Amino acid sequence: MGIAIRAARLSQGLSQEALADKACIDRSYMGGIERGEHNVAIINLLKIADALGIKAYLLLSETEK
Repeated sequence: MGIAIRAARLSQGLSQEALADKACIDRSYMGGIERGEHNVAIINLLKIADALGIKAYLLLSETEK
């Protein structure tokens, strides 16, 4: 999941901090998600997807690849 989030973030030219701010998530928590150190709650997945302007299922489908 973290790799998919990082790829989507970088494709939009966002820093971790900018994405965390847009998603209303702590920056260090966002970093932990991207590194695979934290499990992502559905509510946070929805916040991240919304901040990226994409549907959450797209992040999930990238995780399966």
